[in-house]
Amino acid sequence: MYPLLLKPPIKDYLWGGTKLNTEYGFNIDKDIAAEAWMLSCHKDGMNIVLNGEHEGKTINEVLEIWGKSALGYNAESFSYFPILIKLIDAKQKLSVQVHPDDEIAAERYDSLG
Repeated sequence: MYPLLLKPPIKDYLWGGTKLNTEYGFNIDKDIAAEAWMLSCHKDGMNIVLNGEHEGKTINEVLEIWGKSALGYNAESFSYFPILIKLIDAKQKLSVQVHPDDEIAAERYDSLG
């Protein structure tokens, strides 16, 4: 194992701004960018490894190679990496978002709440 440098997926929702490009230097080729998913194994956007022997692989592929021990004891019970960390640039006011509990999220979205 070694420290991974990760390329985040960039999401360009309507309410996004330009700070992820201008202040954080992500070199985004879009006019607006709302979110940079800094740590993600989510099916809608996985990080790509930028360094070392696993360069070009998704973080999920690397975790499959390294095994569950790479996640630590508390994450062993999950079937997938359970954390999503985002940087958000909201140029406009956002609505309040309500996320479902684990039971409803599993039933409707095959995910955690």
